[in-house]
Amino acid sequence: MTPSQKILICDDDDAVRSSLGYLLNKSGYQPFFASRPGDILRHIRESDFDLVILDMNFSVSINGEEGLELLGKIKMIRPSMPVILLTAWASVELAVRGIKIGASDFITKPWNNNQLLKIIETSVTLSHNNSEDIIKKRGRAIKPPEFQSIIGEDPALLEILAVAKRVAATNASVLITGESGTGKELIASAIHENSTRKSKPFIKVNLGGIPASLFESEMFGYRKGAFTDAKSDHTGRFEKAHNGSLFLDEIGDLNFSSQVKLLRVLQDQTFERLGDSVSISVDVRVISATNRNLYSLVSSGDFREDLLYRINLIQIEVPPLRERTGDIPLLADHFARQATTTYSLEEKSISEEAIEWLALQSWPGNVRELKNIIERTLLISAGNRISSDDFILARKAGQKPENMVVRPGTLEEMERAMIIKTIVECGGNLSLTSEKLGISRATLYRKMDKHGIQKDQDE
Repeated sequence: MTPSQKILICDDDDAVRSSLGYLLNKSGYQPFFASRPGDILRHIRESDFDLVILDMNFSVSINGEEGLELLGKIKMIRPSMPVILLTAWASVELAVRGIKIGASDFITKPWNNNQLLKIIETSVTLSHNNSEDIIKKRGRAIKPPEFQSIIGEDPALLEILAVAKRVAATNASVLITGESGTGKELIASAIHENSTRKSKPFIKVNLGGIPASLFESEMFGYRKGAFTDAKSDHTGRFEKAHNGSLFLDEIGDLNFSSQVKLLRVLQDQTFERLGDSVSISVDVRVISATNRNLYSLVSSGDFREDLLYRINLIQIEVPPLRERTGDIPLLADHFARQATTTYSLEEKSISEEAIEWLALQSWPGNVRELKNIIERTLLISAGNRISSDDFILARKAGQKPENMVVRPGTLEEMERAMIIKTIVECGGNLSLTSEKLGISRATLYRKMDKHGIQKDQDE
């Protein structure tokens, strides 16, 4: 943060202007003030500010519409200038409308000073970084050296890695989307490892695997005696991730009531353990991932729009393997060498003809599925050079015979048998299993628990 960075505070409340001015001045910023819409626009035209903090309501009205109108005019005058909206919790829906117009973020009154300063720093940094071009060499993007562990040279992949590099150093919330098996967790881990939080915890949470009844105890923790089975204090995931990063996987599977609880914590970065009235403050950078279309879920009423805009200040879409087949030779070689070491195998090479066969496959399980078949092929093939026939044989070895008959019984028994059969067919991959069964991963976990099915259970 540069001491000369200028921030315009726009609010008609003297106490708010004074409080924010003191906070920003103490933090090394240069605060400027405006209390009326006309003065705000005049300041914007005459000076170049690094950021604007804009209240949603002024003396003329209390419905927030004047704030939205002002925001639109500010973005017309200074399109790239970041604007943070200041709003009451009850008007968060209004702030979401503001983000659609062009605001970079919003914060609710009464605000948390540390949280506000982080949002300011992130918004200013992202605004400056967005003006930088993707690293180029001889007319094409090159992989950032910090992300060499991610295998691939496809232009689409290199572009998202360049974005990941730019946002890694900030506190920006990141939403990573893409099909199952594309490597979303790998991208999330790389963002953490290249951030200022890299020496702090990287806590992973599979939200699809947490029942609604356990959400609060898992995420926020509990005190001994909070409920019948609470034999001792338990630290929640947010507290474990303090000063580090929290990876919220399968966020699209989170039920609606839990979404509300999550949103409040993300907004204020404070919470209470179950059975305790003491508020705990944390400093957590949130990275989320999903293979579902959250915008469609918002339209259907299954996902909160305000939560969506809170978690995706930056969105990264990871391309499926079928859209970057040029990376298959690199990935195949990497997984082959990795498997040779992991399973203490003799070194084996993959023929060009076999590589061509791999490139022609659709790979619904993406990189994860490719890794699985390469490992299986190396384990069962006799020769030192892998052919397409070896891959075909290995693929068949991972499938159950087509004439396998499920024993007749009750609907419950048939459901149990079908789930076990599909888990086996998918090699224990529960994401692929849920896709094949046509149910969400959360539903699959509930059914597995209901039938007493283990992930590695044989039929």
